[in-house]
Amino acid sequence: MSVEVVDVPERQRFEALVDGTLVGFAAYQTTSEMVVFTHTEVDSSVEGQGVGGALVRGALDQVRGAGLRVLPICPFVQAWIARHPDYADLDYRRPPSKVTD
Repeated sequence: MSVEVVDVPERQRFEALVDGTLVGFAAYQTTSEMVVFTHTEVDSSVEGQGVGGALVRGALDQVRGAGLRVLPICPFVQAWIARHPDYADLDYRRPPSKVTD
């Protein structure tokens, strides 16, 4: 299944589309520094098929491309980031590394 993730700023959410049909969304609010993810929903007809993960990955890739960080209030987004450490740098709550060579 191919999931297209689009930002719909006028609705303050990223939407997941499959064959042009809306099957999920990740609601957000923005500040000058970050995107606050508040809620994620996926239609029951596609639950367990990777739509939620594809939605979060697509949304975070777009946030990263904009040079912003995220504050994941939504438990689903929090859990997804925890399982994907390559996205942990986007988490606003994570302090910057102080490791030096």
